[in-house]
Amino acid sequence: MKVKITLYLLTSLMTFHFMLSSKAQAGEPVVPQVREYDLSVIVDVTASRISGVATMKVNAGQPMVFTIGKLSIVSVTLNDQDITTVSSPGKVTVSPDKDGVLAIRYEGEFRDGENARDADPKSSQSMIDAQGVFLSSAWYPQLDALATYHLRLTLPRGYEALSEAEKIEKSEHDKTTEFRFLFEHPSDGIHVVASDRYEVFRDRLDGIDLYAYFYPEERELAKTYLVNAKKLLEQYGAKFTNYPFARYSIVEGFLPRGLSMATVTILGQDAVRSQPVVGATLTHGVLHQWFRNLVHVDYAKGNWAEGLTTYLADLSAEEEQGRGALYRKQLLIEYGAYVHAGNEISLREFKGRKDPASRAIGYGKGAMVFHMLHTQIGEEKFNAALAAIIRQHQHQRASWDDLRAAFELQTRKDLAPFFKQWVDEKGIVNLIVENVNVRRADSAFEISFEVNQKGSVRSLDLQIEIFYLRGGTKKELLKLEAAQKKFTLTVEEEPSKMVIDSGYDLARRPTVLETPPSLARALGDEKPLVVLPVANKEHYDDIVAWFKERGAEAREAEKVKDADMKTSSLVILGADNPLIGRLYGALAVDTPGFSVLVRNNPWNAEKTAAIFHATTKAEALAALPLLSRYGRYGSLTFVSGRNVSRMASEAELGMVWDLRTEAQAVDLRSVKVLSDVIKSVADKQIIYVGEFHDRFAHHNVQLQIIRSLFKKDPKLVVGMEMFPLSSQKVLDDYVSGAINERDFIKQSEYFKRWGFEYSLYKPILDFARAEKTPIVGLNIRREITDKVSKSGMDELTDDERKEVPSQMDFSDDEYRARLKDVFDQHEARQGRSFDAFYEAQIIWDETMARTLSEFLAKNPDRHMIVLAGGGHIAFGSGIPKRAFRRNGLSYATVLIDSDMEPGVADYIVYPQALDGVLAPKLMVMLKDTQGVVSVLGFGKDSVAQRSGMQTGDIIVSLDSDQIHSVEDLKLALQYKKHEQTVKVLVKRKRFLLRDKEMEIEVKL
Repeated sequence: MKVKITLYLLTSLMTFHFMLSSKAQAGEPVVPQVREYDLSVIVDVTASRISGVATMKVNAGQPMVFTIGKLSIVSVTLNDQDITTVSSPGKVTVSPDKDGVLAIRYEGEFRDGENARDADPKSSQSMIDAQGVFLSSAWYPQLDALATYHLRLTLPRGYEALSEAEKIEKSEHDKTTEFRFLFEHPSDGIHVVASDRYEVFRDRLDGIDLYAYFYPEERELAKTYLVNAKKLLEQYGAKFTNYPFARYSIVEGFLPRGLSMATVTILGQDAVRSQPVVGATLTHGVLHQWFRNLVHVDYAKGNWAEGLTTYLADLSAEEEQGRGALYRKQLLIEYGAYVHAGNEISLREFKGRKDPASRAIGYGKGAMVFHMLHTQIGEEKFNAALAAIIRQHQHQRASWDDLRAAFELQTRKDLAPFFKQWVDEKGIVNLIVENVNVRRADSAFEISFEVNQKGSVRSLDLQIEIFYLRGGTKKELLKLEAAQKKFTLTVEEEPSKMVIDSGYDLARRPTVLETPPSLARALGDEKPLVVLPVANKEHYDDIVAWFKERGAEAREAEKVKDADMKTSSLVILGADNPLIGRLYGALAVDTPGFSVLVRNNPWNAEKTAAIFHATTKAEALAALPLLSRYGRYGSLTFVSGRNVSRMASEAELGMVWDLRTEAQAVDLRSVKVLSDVIKSVADKQIIYVGEFHDRFAHHNVQLQIIRSLFKKDPKLVVGMEMFPLSSQKVLDDYVSGAINERDFIKQSEYFKRWGFEYSLYKPILDFARAEKTPIVGLNIRREITDKVSKSGMDELTDDERKEVPSQMDFSDDEYRARLKDVFDQHEARQGRSFDAFYEAQIIWDETMARTLSEFLAKNPDRHMIVLAGGGHIAFGSGIPKRAFRRNGLSYATVLIDSDMEPGVADYIVYPQALDGVLAPKLMVMLKDTQGVVSVLGFGKDSVAQRSGMQTGDIIVSLDSDQIHSVEDLKLALQYKKHEQTVKVLVKRKRFLLRDKEMEIEVKL
């Protein structure tokens, strides 16, 4: 082949060289010599068998390797003489020692697609049964080379058959029908579809014979398909080149997947009825006539055709409907779900679809690469390059390199860097944006942020869109060519939001916030944890086996640790599985047939939890093969293997950062007073009143609400966060008058379990005792939450776990974020884990929600006012929504001195500050060890230190009260007055002398 180098002058500083054959530049295809391959095949439908003879001319000294799958070779002859062959699994090698005619006689049996070669890019499956005949893979000795096939096919009488052909000759005999398929163009291989139920419908377009082979019940649909096929053939003929063959047929298939072959598109069974007539399957089939059946794929150098047809068919159609960004986003989500380090390959390595991961790469990433190229060079040059590829490579194989050369010729640009980073290199972009900040810059605003590329570094164009607070937007295109770069943008208006790549024009992994929970994420996980059902276990046997074959581990629900949930995607079997309660509190997933509900794993935002529920084993088995087709959905229901409902969750479009919000304002003319609030909430069965624990004004507001509600309903009950369930008998005894206050404080272990001054709550407790208003201790034992906050739930004993609610919802991401802010400000400094802190907080909330719900279930005529810290009530996240999940009762929320935020509460009360008298203090720091209370140090201006107490003194008694714990000392001081003098007996250690007891008088 003659080659010349054409030089294009692009600028005064840069030149590029392009190597093209002289014929190719002139637009003349260069067609290599191809082998003539004759096939004669007889199909025995009843036995699901074929017998055939393959013949071709061969040359001496040219070994030939045939793929035969599970075919049986009866004989191999050269010029009618037996010759020796070399066999290996699925292949046979022939080495002719002379020129002549090679003949291979063979037989094969095809039941249920057992001979499918999923790894083969040209295969789907082969089968012969009562439904029909579909021969796609290894049904004849197949060469890995282009050949011109001449097929003679014999079938039972009454069958209609199709193969690659521009002309079909058909002759009927007594019991058989013989077909001759005439196609004088080279092909990668040939296929057959046949049925005795087909009706044939005809049409014509500019010299092209059009046919539709459909079942009788789909007559009208067949005609509609023909009309729309004509439109597509005209559309793409005008865009690229005229349709290249003399015949085109659309066939209603009987298998789930379809297939496109030269002159024929076979529609998958589901696609015929479930998709629009001008849907993805038909459009793909038409486009493949040019890109795979006219211009063949050089599979050894990568399959580009699937990505290109996906882009031209699916993405273009979605773009016309205004859904292009959403479709591209879904492609990228599926890539993120299915592709990981263990199965990631480059587009150069992609040969064909064999699993969801390879599909996400070859179809999804491939489409995105063509989209980025289209965006970069423009519509006109993009289409011109494709037309050139067709002219230059028709009836021969083309590679990614051939495509690159065609695009370079149109653009006069060196596209090697683009193809290297997107075709030759594995993966897509993983962007992390950090340190987003807005500040004033004179009369403008300055937005700064950092962009990091995690993994391989690529040259990228980032589309940035800034939304202004008062309306309007500004777009910027930024160049990122490093692993990390800081950007600064100046805008004239106050910005409200920044969005990066809202159109999904970049092949990148979507962030967690952009990725809704979907079945694809659950199915694509490398090693999910299957949580076995507690009932009807046999319903799920096939599902368990399916996941185990793919590397999943299965475990009983009670053996799943919190650590397991934090590292795995979960497949939870059965609507009554207790793990659902441990994660989400309660979910409604019990539906007819077979259902799937996918939620984000609350412990790991990158993982999911998919809940499968099957009413029978048969329902599970019927739905299982269909699941991979519905990967984009987060909620699915199947009945008898038919999808009856599906729903996809929504998520953000693009990488979004909220920058500024409009200042909030209050119309003071509408401000209410506390009595107005009380009137508004009086009809609710539960009233939550949040507090800052150490403020007298807050507890005074609570008491006013209690008093007013009690006047309206004397059956009011007060629930208090401050007391654990274990204090309930003591609370009841105190309210009833069976014990006095001092005994109540001691027996309830108030100072040990709560710690805030008793004087703060005394007026509320005094009212409850005076009016015999029940008080319900809502909380769990502090020993439980302390242990969990330090080490996590996995450290609880079996007995301790029994105290923890079985239903706990960890999925409130906004609550989690607020708690994380609190943790980072305080608890993080103590070296504790946030996960453990979060677990303890949820246990606290869920216990209080459970306790009040159980009380009201037993006492439905009662109203309850709940007193708790404002953090447990704000936005309803802590107790209110968790209680409502359990009881469905009406409620209102009241916060005191809270910041005004949308949704924070139903009412916020701002009382005047109020001082209160607290119990006096010795102003000492104490250590409590095995019944001995010793002094560690003193506060500023300590009355005890002024009176002569020293560090190391052991406090024995205060007046007549023996002191064995810090709580004893607090209780003794509770009943003293300020300015009162008390006698403190201490034991002081002396060097080389015996300990000395001393009585110290301290004026409080």
